[in-house]
Amino acid sequence: MQKNSTDRVDPRVRRTRALLRTAALELAAERDVESLTIADIAERATVNRATVYQHYRDRDALLLDAMEEEVTRLAHAAARCPLTRPAKRTPDELVALFRHVGTNATLYHRMLGPGGAARFINQLRDLLAAEVAAQLPPTNAPADTVSLRTHYLAGAFVGVFTQWVSLGDDRPTAEEAAGAVWALLRGTTTA
Repeated sequence: MQKNSTDRVDPRVRRTRALLRTAALELAAERDVESLTIADIAERATVNRATVYQHYRDRDALLLDAMEEEVTRLAHAAARCPLTRPAKRTPDELVALFRHVGTNATLYHRMLGPGGAARFINQLRDLLAAEVAAQLPPTNAPADTVSLRTHYLAGAFVGVFTQWVSLGDDRPTAEEAAGAVWALLRGTTTA
């Protein structure tokens, strides 16, 4: 049996990367992402700056790696959301998707807001587009037309999540937000 590259990574390297990812996420939840520096992350992770650069080329690469698990979780939650099911009632999976974002609202606000990381936003949009594409029924439309449709929907979700988490304590509940989005997806004006 051949080992994959993850099995061959030195445990010290895995521990250091885990420390760096944890430090980056903690700091991103506390303050604007644009204000974070490699020095801040290194200090929180209790390593020196040179160690950070041994593992990541820059701050954004580290933040992207740190957010990868969260982005994957969000994409999997989106995959469970039936976007093509005709229903009068908002799907529970869509409510669960908003609850997931709401649970991590501070972090999403920091990453998607004005001081957020463009690479993170692009990765999130691309993963959501892939999940949307998997749900669309087969079509004879050209691939680039389907790609536009999936990215349109993924961009809409990113925009909605960005706005929703920016409202802070005044934001609608997950149920209300999901209902409003479902109404839009269904082409109606009321949830």
